[in-house]
Amino acid sequence: MTGEAIGVGLCVFAGLLCLWAGVREVRLQARLRRYGVPVEGVVVDQELAPSDDLLTPVIEFTDRQGRSVRFTPAATGTGLGLDLGAHVPVVYLPEQPESARVSTRKHRRSRTVGLFTGGMLFLGAAVLAALTR
Repeated sequence: MTGEAIGVGLCVFAGLLCLWAGVREVRLQARLRRYGVPVEGVVVDQELAPSDDLLTPVIEFTDRQGRSVRFTPAATGTGLGLDLGAHVPVVYLPEQPESARVSTRKHRRSRTVGLFTGGMLFLGAAVLAALTR
């Protein structure tokens, strides 16, 4: 197997993996819309992500049983309005409070759009590489 074929194979694999993760996120978002419990969360901390230099917000909320639940949002980055002390809408599945997501349009869409865009870019690169052999 040549290096080109390995590169094409890796691009196809990465593209399919991104698309699978995007579909999984869309399904979770649909379950959260249908069965989720809306609550208010508070940004209580900001952790330094080990993979980069960005601060990742930590959001805390109280579930139906009165337990305090902390999570980091799936979508992070500048411009998403998660400053320390900010109150944000959160939705979670009653049987899985750890699956909580910030319930704003920006947060719901940014991760899904990113995964589908990444998948299409990887698959496009694989097709381009295969056609230019």
